[in-house]
Amino acid sequence: MKPQRNHGAPLSQLARLRVSSPMVKGGLRTKAAKTRVLGPPHASATLPLLRSPSSPAHVIPELVEAGRTLIKPNGNTADTNTLRDSNHQAHHPLPEPSFLHTLRSGLFSSTTGSDIRKCEASSSPLLYPLFSASSWSAHSGSDPSSHSPSSIGQSSISPTLPSYPVGPRCFLILPRRPSPRRPMAFSTYSTASSDISTPRSISPPSSIISARSSQSSVSSKRLSLSLQRRQSALNPMSSVDISAIEEQMKMASLDGLRGYAQNHYGEVHQYRSTDYVPQSAAGGYQVLREPLWNKGLSFTPEERVSKNLTGLIPHAMESVETQVARCMKVINTRQTNIDKYLYLSSLKATNCDLFFRVLIDNVRELMPLVYTPTIGDVCLQYSTLYTRPEALYISIKQRKSIRTILRNWPYPDPEICVVTDGSRILGLGDLGVNGVGISIGKLALYTGAAGIHPSKTLPIVLDSGTNNETNLKDPLYLGLRARRPSPAVAQEFMDEFMEAAAEVFPNMVVQFEDFETEKAFAYLTRYRNKYKCFNDDIQGTGAVVLAGYIGAVNLSGVPLEEQRLVFMGAGSAGVGVAKQMVEYYTRRGLSEQAAREKFWLVDTKGLVTLDRGDKLAEHKKYFARADNNGHQFRTLEEVIEYVRPSALVGLTATFGVFTESVVRALKASVDAGGAGRRPILFPLSNPLTKAECTFEQAVQWTDGTVIFASGSPFAPFAVKAGDHAVTYWPNQGNNVYVFPGLGLGAILAKVSKITDEMVYISAASLSESLNAEEIHKGLIYPNIDRVRDASVVVAREVMKAARREGVSTLPEEQWVEWEEWGDVALTKYIKEKVYDPLK
Repeated sequence: MKPQRNHGAPLSQLARLRVSSPMVKGGLRTKAAKTRVLGPPHASATLPLLRSPSSPAHVIPELVEAGRTLIKPNGNTADTNTLRDSNHQAHHPLPEPSFLHTLRSGLFSSTTGSDIRKCEASSSPLLYPLFSASSWSAHSGSDPSSHSPSSIGQSSISPTLPSYPVGPRCFLILPRRPSPRRPMAFSTYSTASSDISTPRSISPPSSIISARSSQSSVSSKRLSLSLQRRQSALNPMSSVDISAIEEQMKMASLDGLRGYAQNHYGEVHQYRSTDYVPQSAAGGYQVLREPLWNKGLSFTPEERVSKNLTGLIPHAMESVETQVARCMKVINTRQTNIDKYLYLSSLKATNCDLFFRVLIDNVRELMPLVYTPTIGDVCLQYSTLYTRPEALYISIKQRKSIRTILRNWPYPDPEICVVTDGSRILGLGDLGVNGVGISIGKLALYTGAAGIHPSKTLPIVLDSGTNNETNLKDPLYLGLRARRPSPAVAQEFMDEFMEAAAEVFPNMVVQFEDFETEKAFAYLTRYRNKYKCFNDDIQGTGAVVLAGYIGAVNLSGVPLEEQRLVFMGAGSAGVGVAKQMVEYYTRRGLSEQAAREKFWLVDTKGLVTLDRGDKLAEHKKYFARADNNGHQFRTLEEVIEYVRPSALVGLTATFGVFTESVVRALKASVDAGGAGRRPILFPLSNPLTKAECTFEQAVQWTDGTVIFASGSPFAPFAVKAGDHAVTYWPNQGNNVYVFPGLGLGAILAKVSKITDEMVYISAASLSESLNAEEIHKGLIYPNIDRVRDASVVVAREVMKAARREGVSTLPEEQWVEWEEWGDVALTKYIKEKVYDPLK
């Protein structure tokens, strides 16, 4: 068997050397005088680490005691003729003087088996004392400078070698070359060929091996730690935060605007207009590469000939149902929602008619992919996923060219636009230009849910920078790599956009989307009476929640006068919803003050009160309580115990904030009012990862009595009851039930502005659009499959409200006809105007 070398033994034997005492050889005490290590020049006054090619040497700091330093090669077959210091400079030790030869012989020569095991046969290093020049001469009879450092045995004279100061005593530890005639100690050998047992063939007891291995392990760990400390002490950069410097350099390389003035803006001058081929004149690939003209395999034989499409598409005609089935099969093979979204986006970019047919026919499955919750993930990754433009990107750096940018949109006379600055996307915060995904997704629902033609929709993002550190550090980020400007500058930018949009597209309705709270309220107040605009986060969310609340009140068993509502979340959406509900109560005879007192708003600091001690945002003051008698309620549980509400609404964008104790406390407060009462629970935050609780939790924590509505979709939940199961149906209080119909009604009525009456009517009409089956299931919203039917109802009632408010600019004779024939005539008019592709 091949000898197995024990690499742990040298340290354990070395540890047993009495290095603290002077070296003795034959009774002669040898003292080292002021010692220097001979070697090549070195800038540092510290001892270099000598290394050989095959056995790097190093200083053992643990053994630096009383000025003694050990230098040891840690291999077993080191070539000691060449050493390298810590700067990787090679040099050779001096020839071994006869004194050291005698010393080595005295220390390690032995002919007994035990001595062989201890010394010669082991891998223990050889111990050499390092002397000063005078001590060397005394023991060797020669001056060290007389020996050449080039190789051992050469005697040519060389200049005096520089030296390194070390302690008063220093030992050089060199490896002992193992004898080729004998195997290493502590190895097991086969005795099958010989009955003669020698001390070398006998393994020591296992306890000795274990003890020695333990000592070796401890010594190795100490050695490693000591080396780290030694290397840190020798490295001047060890205390420098390299990663922080690299991060600063990366940020500096990404900041292309550093050092430039940020308040000077140029104007883009385009010298020619874009000439587009009209659809009637287009042929061949001009047709196939325009998504609004391409009908794929639905082209008739006559169209294929007249538009020069022969051979450019497969020689097959398919029904719409077959094409839709193919698309759904592809979608179902995709593994993630992002992959499914990307396929749908690609389909929309090639065949718009087929995309919307697939969406309309499969709205339950696909709406979560086109909008929430998938659109939130898309926005987070928009700069990474980007492949082609789908919107108008208006940078604050080009604020003087907004009209030029708007005119570059290829489809004339858009009727509805969704504009965002990306400052508060869903519950995800400031996403900057990545927030454009929300505008794209929203307009897909305007078409899919209300039938507004896709050529009449315009997604826009206003890029004024971002305060999102992740985006600023992302080298792939597509937006302006700068922090957001002051509110005053942002207001000026918005003023310029609204003025330019009204001038270039005078018939276009503007929907504000996902602006941060303060700007959302400020912009709505500033523009609502001057332009055709509304804010979906404030007004649309308020309307859809109000519609659900109207239905929930009818199912709850709690009288209207006993209704009390707690809102967890006091941002733009929370306050907007609460204000819509105030109008609901005032329309039922309550004064505005009495209606307002039915609402308790809670934010991150607790119940919103006038005497809470902090500076309240302007939009919160309307609902700030003054009847708390100086008491402050810091947690939601405390507020529920104090208020005893009948309804709890969540708009916090914080997952799990409706805990079991919170929901059970809500149920207890409702049950205390009498039998047959049901709690109302609306966790409305989007996407699903931000929902305040799940539908399953709500059902379990209320014993199935909850009236539930969420912002994102949840699946039905079945509970076994004996031999049968009871299925509970969730409601999705998604804005898609309101904003498409509201926008469609405003467009068809040609309104000059959108009034509060129109928004309120959109909610009231939605609550009345349920059919008998939906009412029987206990739903408070229509099935999502019927969203287009609901949008027609909402649009019709919005148009009638615009007529009553005097903001419709339709010809008078048109209204006279509808007023004569009623809803049948108006509904027929709306259905004729909606986009229903491939039908």
